[in-house]
Amino acid sequence: MEKWIPGIGTLKNAGDFIPLEVSDGGPFKVGEDGVKEILGTKDGKTEFAVYQDKTLCYVKSLMGYPAIYPMMEPVFEGPAEALLMDLDGTSVRSEQFWMWIIEKTMQRLMGNASFGLSDEDEPFVSGHSVSEHLQYCITKYCPNQKVEEARTFYYEIVEDEMQKIMKGQGKKGAFVPSPGLKDFLMELKAEHIKIGLVTSGLYNKAIPEIVSAFDVMGMGDPFQFYDTIITAGTAFRQGQAGTLSELAMKPHPWLYAETARVGLGIMPKERNRVIGMEDSSAGVLSLRLAGFSVIGIGGGNIEKAGVSGLCLKEYDHLCDALPLITGK
Repeated sequence: MEKWIPGIGTLKNAGDFIPLEVSDGGPFKVGEDGVKEILGTKDGKTEFAVYQDKTLCYVKSLMGYPAIYPMMEPVFEGPAEALLMDLDGTSVRSEQFWMWIIEKTMQRLMGNASFGLSDEDEPFVSGHSVSEHLQYCITKYCPNQKVEEARTFYYEIVEDEMQKIMKGQGKKGAFVPSPGLKDFLMELKAEHIKIGLVTSGLYNKAIPEIVSAFDVMGMGDPFQFYDTIITAGTAFRQGQAGTLSELAMKPHPWLYAETARVGLGIMPKERNRVIGMEDSSAGVLSLRLAGFSVIGIGGGNIEKAGVSGLCLKEYDHLCDALPLITGK
């Protein structure tokens, strides 16, 4: 059943969201302070408080720092001036690799080499920040452990695996270009559409991914190809400085907002000429909170999380989205 919601737009299937009477941890209650209804996502990570003329998005946080943002209904007017494109799962098929890293981290933290994630864990261990992934696992599987220790193990494992991969060793098939990625990117370049690559991944894990993918495709240096690349920066670790890399990641809007405004020089009033591409629920919400329309790409957790209604269109393959982006 279709339903129009202020700030969100027309939902083709309003049943994708879960109606709530009281916000789970948030300040909203139906019938109080103008709140007409509260809608939650299937993964339980986000809620929307709907008013007569606006909708507020309550982004939960396992790290203890939730946030409330106004929803802005985007209106895309193609052809696009710029495409904001996610890395993991959208440009490079690597989500299984990073979930494997989470498994290895939990194995070390729990002292259990046979530990494995279940299918129901997938929406909670992909697309968000490392700390959110680890805190979810700790809460579920070993509540007596601390996320700080888990992060230490995680970074040690990542550093070791990345060194192996850059030497041509390590886990086979860790970073594979998404089907059609080269043709897709070259068509965008031919149409003079700016491309911003965006990831919640830390620099030291994200860059080997895209370098590896470009090497496979014979496309040279990705830093020379993309108009801008924005990562989550560097992690805070003993003996080194960190950058904002855990509490402000997707589904918060700042990575995509910075890519467009700072990286590509696109003013907020020009949002209608920008579109984003994501395979994760966190990424979809991040783009929408930044005010951009979203193309959903299959293979991620968009459907499982119940946020398909936030996408302008959904496609199984990258090149299928070209007519929408280019207007041809």
